[in-house]
Amino acid sequence: MASKQEEQSDTDDNINWDMVSYAISSQYRLTVLERLADGPATPTRIASDTDRHVANISRSIQRLRKRGQVELLVPEDRKKGRVYGLTEDGERSWDVIQSQDLA
Repeated sequence: MASKQEEQSDTDDNINWDMVSYAISSQYRLTVLERLADGPATPTRIASDTDRHVANISRSIQRLRKRGQVELLVPEDRKKGRVYGLTEDGERSWDVIQSQDLA
């Protein structure tokens, strides 16, 4: 039977600290992850829910999307009402951020 310390070490080995570090290095990216952890949303909704500028939110979404933490949930060709959600990697990153009190 594995000890608590060994289990923690195994868990730490599975954490993608590069993704976590990237997310927490920007308050906007952190805001996007936090809001999307509550459920899918449009950039406009995230901006209004968090009292941030939509341009900064949109830029952060695109950067997180390139890193595989956020995904577009509607067809790529849709120009309005683009809904985004967290990927599994994004959910894992947010879980680590919360559990390690990094937010």
